[in-house]
Amino acid sequence: MAKLYFYYSSMNAGKSTSLLQSSYNYKERGMNTLVMAPKLDDRFGIGKVTSRIGIESEATTFRNDTNLFDVIAARNADEPLHCVLIDEAQFLTRDQVFQLSEVTDDLRIPVLAYGLRTDFQGEPFEGSKYLLAWADTLKELKAICHCGTKATMVVRLDPDGNAVTEGSQVEIGGNDRYISMCRKHFKEAFFG
Repeated sequence: MAKLYFYYSSMNAGKSTSLLQSSYNYKERGMNTLVMAPKLDDRFGIGKVTSRIGIESEATTFRNDTNLFDVIAARNADEPLHCVLIDEAQFLTRDQVFQLSEVTDDLRIPVLAYGLRTDFQGEPFEGSKYLLAWADTLKELKAICHCGTKATMVVRLDPDGNAVTEGSQVEIGGNDRYISMCRKHFKEAFFG
């Protein structure tokens, strides 16, 4: 039976690396994968999944109005898919998470979604919220806070390195804008 998996963490836990390794493992066995990424994530170029350790793959992009079931079903009709891998899954909509569940239930293709659990204010992203509720399997990937404990939160930084406490939930950035922290240090940085 195909399953919907959600691999979640704060930043810098190796989500993209894990996604790329999973895709490689399928391909090494002669199986077809579809790697997908949100079009709005342009940090390393649109249509790419790139890991901080330097590996990358081309990706099919989607927007928040893309019907993922239709895209995946069409690709599967052309060439049978053995796995679908979603990068930055926090940017999925509720409907898209439902569509991914239909991919596993109706098309019987495993879906591995990788994303952040919460935003810089400690609030769940829409995609993450529904993946946490509807995925068959949840797996936490670990990141480390500067104090050495598990980092579960993400802090957005201003140009001076201070925590940003308000603003748009989505603002694309990397290590220059965000840092992973444990809950204790997140609260200290965010609430002062």
